[in-house]
Formats: sequence, structure tokens, C-alpha cells
Amino acid sequence: MHTLDTMADIFKLLGDKTRLRIVGLLKERELCVCNIVDILNMSQPSISQHLRKMKALGLVHEDRRGKWTYYSLNLEDKPYVQAILTSIPSQASSIEWLDQQEEISVCE
Repeated sequence: MHTLDTMADIFKLLGDKTRLRIVGLLKERELCVCNIVDILNMSQPSISQHLRKMKALGLVHEDRRGKWTYYSLNLEDKPYVQAILTSIPSQASSIEWLDQQEEISVCE
């Protein structure tokens, strides 16, 4: 069970549009940092900073594969975040765009 302080910290974290969009993307599927960089058109250090904050509060799993790190949602014990996910607009079109860009991705 999460405390009110933990829940408040998570809600504050999700109050950022970029982090909310990342959660929406990860709702669609696991993504590499470089994929998120491509979709959001932001720098890798900026995306990594957002993901680091999300990992610190237990919102994402991190899986290192070679020089890249892949992220997925970690919400099994956070039903209050799962409830928010149902209201986040679909990011499927961004994932479809990414799939079309595979050959020019920075994940090389």
C-alpha cells in the first residue's frame, strides 16, 4: 500500500506533459530510450532524466541491452496510476510513426 506522500509524489511527477506522454507511449509497448528520443524529438539526456525520475518512483522497469536501455511500465502495485492510463489519449499513431522510421532511428 502506498502512502499519501508517495501517491502525491507520483501525481506531481505525472503532472509534467513529457512524462505523461512517455507513460502513454509505454502503455503501448516497451521502448528503448532512443525510440522515445525519436518520437518526442528531444535530446537523449533530457529523456533519460525524465525516465530516471520515473524509475526512482517505481513507475518504470529498466532493462539494459548492450548500450541501450529499454523501459516498460511498472504499475502492478499502483492501481491509481492504472486508472489514469485509461484517460491518457492513445499514442498508437506515434508508435506507428516510429515503426515506419526504423531505418533512420538513432538505435544503431
